[in-house]
Amino acid sequence: MNTQLQTGPLTTSTKTIGKTGVLIVNLGTPDSPNTPDVRRYLREFLMDGRVIDIPYVSRWMLINFIIAPFRAPKSAKVYKELWTEEGSPLKTYGYTVEEMLQKALGGDYVVKLAMRYQNPSIASGLAELQKLGLSKITVIPFFPQYASASTGSVYEEVMRILATWQVMPELRFVNRFLDHPKFIEGFVRLGRRYLSERKYDHVLFSYHGLPERQILKGDVTNKQCKLGSCCDTLNRHNQFCYRAQCFETTRLLVKELGLAEGTYTTSFQSRLGRTPWIKPYTDDVIKDLARRGIKSVLALSPSFVADCLETTIEIGDEYRELFKEVGGEHWQLVESLNDSEIWVETLVDLVKKA
Repeated sequence: MNTQLQTGPLTTSTKTIGKTGVLIVNLGTPDSPNTPDVRRYLREFLMDGRVIDIPYVSRWMLINFIIAPFRAPKSAKVYKELWTEEGSPLKTYGYTVEEMLQKALGGDYVVKLAMRYQNPSIASGLAELQKLGLSKITVIPFFPQYASASTGSVYEEVMRILATWQVMPELRFVNRFLDHPKFIEGFVRLGRRYLSERKYDHVLFSYHGLPERQILKGDVTNKQCKLGSCCDTLNRHNQFCYRAQCFETTRLLVKELGLAEGTYTTSFQSRLGRTPWIKPYTDDVIKDLARRGIKSVLALSPSFVADCLETTIEIGDEYRELFKEVGGEHWQLVESLNDSEIWVETLVDLVKKA
C-alpha cells in the first residue's frame, strides 16, 4: 500500500475560527425585593461552601433554620430602599455594561452577563454561548481582588458546568485586576471630583470583609500569613491574599490621588457571625476617626465595581448615620464604576489580554 505523506507544514487561516465568548459575572441579586425572593437568594448565596466554609450539615442548618428565616424579612426591607424603577442597580448596571462592552468589542465577540447567584445564571449564560460553536470563552468575574468566596466560586461554577460539555472551547479566566491602570484611573477620577469640591479631613477605603480563617486557609505554604504587616507589600508569597490585595489597591489609589500619610485608612466591612473577620473593621475605624476629631470623610469601596447593598446602603447610609452619631459632620460615598466608559475600557483591555 502506497502512503503519500504531506511534507509541507500544516496551516490554518490566520483569522479566528469562530467567535470568542465573554462571560462577565457579578455576585448576584434577588429577583425582587420581596421576602421570598430575598430568602431564595440568601439560601443560594450562603449555601456556597466557599462563602460559609463550614461542614455542609452545619451550614445547611444555620442557613435554613436561622439566617434565611430571620434575616430575609429584614434584608427585604433594605433591598426595597435600594431598588429602582429599573430593578436592582447591580443587574441594571450589568446589562448596560453588557451592551456597551459588546459594542466596544465588535462582531468577533459575544458578551453575556451572568450572576454567580440567581439570575441571569452562569448556567444560562454558558448555555447561550455553547450554542454558538465558539473558539474561546473568556470569563471575567467582577471582583478586582481575588478571593475564594468570590472569584474562586465563579471559577468552580464555570468548571462544574463545562465539565458536562462534550466539546470544550479554549477557556480563559481573568483572575484579578486591582492594579489595572484604567481600573485605578476610574476610581481616581471619581475621588478627585469630590476632593475638588470640598476639603475632607480623611479618606476611607472600605473593602468587603472575609473571615480570617479563609485568609489563613488561602496560605498554602502555612508560613506567610500573619494577618498583619505581611500585607504591607504584595509579592509572590501573598499574591492571592485578599487582605494584602486590598492594601495594595489602597496604595495604588493613594499614590495617584496624592494623599498624605495619615490622611487615609483601609478597613473592612460586612462581617457576619461571631468568628473573627479581617481587620480593621470599618465601624470601629469610623468611631476612632470621630474620637480623633475628624469631621468630614470621603469613603470609597474599591472592591465593588457596581453600586449595590454594600455600597449604597451600608457605606452610604448606615456608616453615615454612625459617623454622625459619634460626632462626625460630613460623610460622602464615592460611587462605583457602574456603567462608566472607563470601566468598559478596562473590560475591553482585560478581554483582549486575557
